[in-house]
Amino acid sequence: MLGFKFKSLSDTEMLWNKVFLVLVAVSMVTLLLIWTMNAFGHSLSPFSTNHLKPKQTNVVFLKTHKTGSSTMQNLLFRFAERHNLTVAFPKKECGYIFCYPRSFNTRFVHPGTLPANIITHHMRFNHAEVRRLMPINTVYITILREPASMFESLFTYFKETCEIFKKTPSLEAFMEEPQLYYQPNEPNKGVAARNCLTFDLGGDKDRPATDAAYVRDFLAKVDRSFSLVMIAEHFDESLVLLRRLLSWDFDDVLYVKQNMRTAGSKRTSLAPGLASKMRAWNSLDVQLYDHFNASLWRKLAALGPALVAEELRLLRQAQERLMQSCFGERKLQLRSAKQIKDTKLRPYLNDNNVDILGYDLPDNVSHDGSSSQKVQKLCLRLITPALQYSDLLRETS
Repeated sequence: MLGFKFKSLSDTEMLWNKVFLVLVAVSMVTLLLIWTMNAFGHSLSPFSTNHLKPKQTNVVFLKTHKTGSSTMQNLLFRFAERHNLTVAFPKKECGYIFCYPRSFNTRFVHPGTLPANIITHHMRFNHAEVRRLMPINTVYITILREPASMFESLFTYFKETCEIFKKTPSLEAFMEEPQLYYQPNEPNKGVAARNCLTFDLGGDKDRPATDAAYVRDFLAKVDRSFSLVMIAEHFDESLVLLRRLLSWDFDDVLYVKQNMRTAGSKRTSLAPGLASKMRAWNSLDVQLYDHFNASLWRKLAALGPALVAEELRLLRQAQERLMQSCFGERKLQLRSAKQIKDTKLRPYLNDNNVDILGYDLPDNVSHDGSSSQKVQKLCLRLITPALQYSDLLRETS
């Protein structure tokens, strides 16, 4: 009979065996964790951001016209300040836009604001040129608005600065016979007077909407270029997707609406058939909007209605906390720009003198700290209009 002789393990061998068992246990837990994250959409909790993934800090936001894009710009400015990021600014000759309506070129960027993490000023999009400036992992985002609503706002706001609109008696007159005033090759001064969303995205604003091949290729190009196309009418729902895409916290996506028109400068109703005429005139924009509106809701459906509803609840709860933290029981004063005496908080009034709403600090609160209660820098930035905020960031860049 064979005999077996057992040899006792040394203390060192026993220690290494324990280490081995610990490593095996850690590996199994890690594999289980990865499986759980995949099962729940890369998040330990379906209602929280995946904090194992770092925040995305390289972002291009194509700021389109009259779409709520100033609200997004303010949000991005604040994110850049909090995280010590560099925002690319237009060179002096371009003003506050990247020499729009010319197609974007790297020459339009102020060299003192490079290398950049964030781009968020108006431009006519040129993906190849933007990529030359930005890191390879940059996330591209833009926002669209229902074309008839957007065009009414566009016409009203740019009535005296867009040459085509300027020679038109009224919106109704323009929509009755647009070809009487509009010339395709006429230089765009201020803004494109047809298919402005398509134009801002780098497309051909005068291409017939019946050119199905062009429309299909253009939509595919925008799809490839942008990871998220937000929808102005569903701004909060868009922020749910944005927050997850960028792995940001709720505090990173808080906002107050910027650059809104006063009630007196808005049309309470449109003449019968006017909206359909505006949609027909901007038919490329309509196809663009309809495509990405549907895309937004597909992405939200993939998250699930319960998760989206909870995210919206948490977002609005965070908004309320911010307002309470900033101003306590006092309320922000939403006023006409003409009534705001503090130039640092007064929105820009264009040549058409369209009245814009801005925010005044609550009574007994000032921005210079002279009152008994100082307002935090964050709170002031939240209500600072686009041009003044741009100037502040330029001064510190």
